[in-house]
Amino acid sequence: MAEAHQAVAFQFTITPEGIDLQLSHQALRQVYLSGLRSWKKRVTRLKNNVITGVYPASPSSWLFVVIAILATMYTRSDPSMGLIAKIQEHLPNLWTGHFVCHIQCRTVVSAVLFSTLLWFSLIFTMRLCLKQLLSYHGWMFEQHGKVSNTTKIWAAMVRIFSGRQPLLYSYQGSLPNLPVPAVKDTVKRYLESARPLMSDSEYERMTTLAKEFESSLGNRLQWYLKLKAMWASNYVSDWWEEYVYLRGRGPLMVNSNYYGMDFLYVTPTPIQAARAGNTLHACLLYRRKLNREEIKPVILNVPLCAAQCERIFNTTRIPGEETDSLIHWQDSEYVAVFHRGRYFRLWLYHAGRMLSPREIEQQIQRIMDDSSPPVPGEAKLAALTAGDRIPWAQARKEFFSSGVNKRSLDCIEKAAFFVALDDDEQGMRGDDPAGNLDRYAKSLLHGKCYDRWFDKSFTVVVYKNGKNGLNAEHSLADAPIMAHVWEYVMTTDSFQLGYTEEGHCKGDVASSLPPPTRLTWDIPAECQERIERSLAVAQALADDVDFHVLPIQEFGKGAIKKCKISPDAFIQIALQLAYYRNRGTFSLTYEASMTRLFREGRTETVRSCTSESCAFIRALEGGESKEVCRRLFRTAAEKHQHLYKMAMTGGGIDRHLFCLYLVSKYLGEESPFLKEVLSETWRLSTSQTPLQQVELFDFINHPEYTTCGGGFGPVADDGYGVSYIIIGENMINLHISCKHSCPQTDSHKFGADIKKALEDLLELLSPEKPDPSKAEQSHSKKSKKDL
Repeated sequence: MAEAHQAVAFQFTITPEGIDLQLSHQALRQVYLSGLRSWKKRVTRLKNNVITGVYPASPSSWLFVVIAILATMYTRSDPSMGLIAKIQEHLPNLWTGHFVCHIQCRTVVSAVLFSTLLWFSLIFTMRLCLKQLLSYHGWMFEQHGKVSNTTKIWAAMVRIFSGRQPLLYSYQGSLPNLPVPAVKDTVKRYLESARPLMSDSEYERMTTLAKEFESSLGNRLQWYLKLKAMWASNYVSDWWEEYVYLRGRGPLMVNSNYYGMDFLYVTPTPIQAARAGNTLHACLLYRRKLNREEIKPVILNVPLCAAQCERIFNTTRIPGEETDSLIHWQDSEYVAVFHRGRYFRLWLYHAGRMLSPREIEQQIQRIMDDSSPPVPGEAKLAALTAGDRIPWAQARKEFFSSGVNKRSLDCIEKAAFFVALDDDEQGMRGDDPAGNLDRYAKSLLHGKCYDRWFDKSFTVVVYKNGKNGLNAEHSLADAPIMAHVWEYVMTTDSFQLGYTEEGHCKGDVASSLPPPTRLTWDIPAECQERIERSLAVAQALADDVDFHVLPIQEFGKGAIKKCKISPDAFIQIALQLAYYRNRGTFSLTYEASMTRLFREGRTETVRSCTSESCAFIRALEGGESKEVCRRLFRTAAEKHQHLYKMAMTGGGIDRHLFCLYLVSKYLGEESPFLKEVLSETWRLSTSQTPLQQVELFDFINHPEYTTCGGGFGPVADDGYGVSYIIIGENMINLHISCKHSCPQTDSHKFGADIKKALEDLLELLSPEKPDPSKAEQSHSKKSKKDL
């Protein structure tokens, strides 16, 4: 056992002559280097905390303030207006010796203390000013190309108070808190969103319930929310995480987890171990940048909250019988790897340094060359994470709380992330590229139901033909956060790390690397029965998922912008039109919008089905003229953009109603209005995953390196889930999900309806081309008139 020998730092034996002590210098050196790396990380974290803590000032500005105060004192002026003298009076008498030296020392110390207090006061003032400036969102509601003087002045002030060279978390202390909307405003906007989906009698009844709630219980519940908003950083996020995610007792797989795909047309290498080597190394590079806070804050005219980034790595969701919990470790030097039913611990650091891609490739190849079979119950163990949460929590407590099983489970849960090496080949390939692309999506979403550890923050999946992908747990971070990681990993893998001509990772291999460690299990028959039951639940859920990935390459953002319409509004109205044609009715529609303009903000709902969009669709399907349809479309698009901006700036409906409902439950109060609103079904759930790091891609010189985005499962049993990503100027990728068990839904048919809707809208809005024959006649008449 080579790895066991490497783990022993010293050996000793007792002999008649005494104790014979043998030290392993190499093992001790590994311990030293590992500890040195840990201390370097602590120092870096401490330094970053200091820099972030004084932002928007810099630590060096303290010295400037001290020198400035001392300089003014030597000119015999008192900038402190007597405060330095007051401080000097209260200093303890620690100096002895010459009287003049004694006085000078006390004066200098008093001046330094005053300078420090002044410096902290300036930081507090600057941060308060920046927080007030970031609370202004009027810039979002101004027409494109028309900037008011107020916004111009605001932008200049933001630049002045924003400081220079911010770290990832530099703006966190300056971000405003999410405001609590007025109850009457939320009720009014809710009724407005519900109007196109209700008959006159239903709407009148709901209006009565809403007005009754607003005038009675609503104000009482609102008082508690305002109290929480004053005390907490965000009045929504902790409750949203707990009650929407962690208290859910159904499977995470399909219902909660989501996935991200590889490049659509390119697989950089067909060698599985090599692709894993570069991918894992790129993940480590991102984590190092994250730990050092070298990742630039996302700026959308104003900075966005980065709080979700903290738990991307070294995080696991732990099952509980009533509620799950998220556990995050400060560091982890290894990943857990699954291959052919076996689990391995793969160390990613050696001698205090990160393994190179070539070294990781070698280690992965060692795992793949290991021919040992899985022990009974090991192969399908991860099905426990794919099934219902209560059976998993009970099994974890009963069979994994001690002994070898606990040690192996701890190894998986404390890993930086999880890696699955699949024997399948996936991607857009072969004689059926469209069908294979759909199967690729399903594989990333749920796999075989036992080859992904769905509790880990994310699982990197690497297939036999070199294709890869990502499966992510939703409670700790939303899709744009993980998409940011995955964009970096994909582009770093292909454009920076690269491969040799043979397809292997670049670099050399250290000969002293210990092989990966096989995790050991002792899974009793009763536990194996629990695993099989969880697998049966998960398999039924996976088999029911109908998935379709639709790359649209005929047009994209460029064509939409020529119509002078927001691409997101354009696609959302197209989805409404497609759903109406598909189902013959309108549906309550969920579109995810972020609230990261505020501290610890996550998401809000844009109710995309509006009276304006319904009026447009009825007019279009009813055969109204182009002029009427265009006018109604632009009204609907403007309404959608307004709702999206309201959601981003804290004026959404659903998170406020959700929190009001929770408070009512805490108080033991029943509200027919809130109960009915919270029980509504989202039959059309949509989300855009924007491409965030456009500078990493080169769609002009390397159009084949096109990211495909990612998707999620259907929210309702009789509904659709639609994720879309706009790629460059000429491509839109759609990920459409529903369930086979619902006879009214079909992902492929809905995909065709969406594409047809997009084409019809483009035709409607595109400028009409002049008739060549008419233009020639007009030119002929003009020539005759000139003569």
